[in-house]
Amino acid sequence: MPEHGSDVLAHVAGNLRRLRQERGLSQAALADRSGISRRTIINLEAGEANISLSGLDRIAAALDTDFVTLVAEPSAPAIAVNAVAWRGASTESVAALVGAVPARADAQLWTWALAAGDRYDAEPDPAGWHEIVFVTAGRLVIEREDGVSELGAGDHVIYSSAQRYSYAAAGDEGVRFVRLVVS
Repeated sequence: MPEHGSDVLAHVAGNLRRLRQERGLSQAALADRSGISRRTIINLEAGEANISLSGLDRIAAALDTDFVTLVAEPSAPAIAVNAVAWRGASTESVAALVGAVPARADAQLWTWALAAGDRYDAEPDPAGWHEIVFVTAGRLVIEREDGVSELGAGDHVIYSSAQRYSYAAAGDEGVRFVRLVVS
């Protein structure tokens, strides 16, 4: 897996504060619009909070912007974000947002690695969102409300991500995969 730059949360504090102020919103108003607690908004702006990827999506929507604008280094082009967005219990488990391009609303390309025994549980995305997952090494199990997929290297699956789903490395080895999120 390629080396990646900083964690996306490193840029959230400044981007969140700037975008909120540009839109004339108080922290309380943003909390109401996003459904994220005011305390979490305050802590995010202070660079002291951790939040789920779907929570960041909700904040971005409440700010009338997109996920990439909220989390990326302001000078980075969307096609080259290259930042870590999630880390698992093992140092081998990591999700990095590689880049994004416009779609109806958004498209994001990710690289993922999960160590054996590690798992990522996702909250549903908004209606109309989909994922394309392509496994490059190891075996991946994707559990969704509408079924389970077990994929090996070279396999892929496409599904609606507007449902609860999870990724887990199958067996005693880790897994690497590419994930394309489209809305």
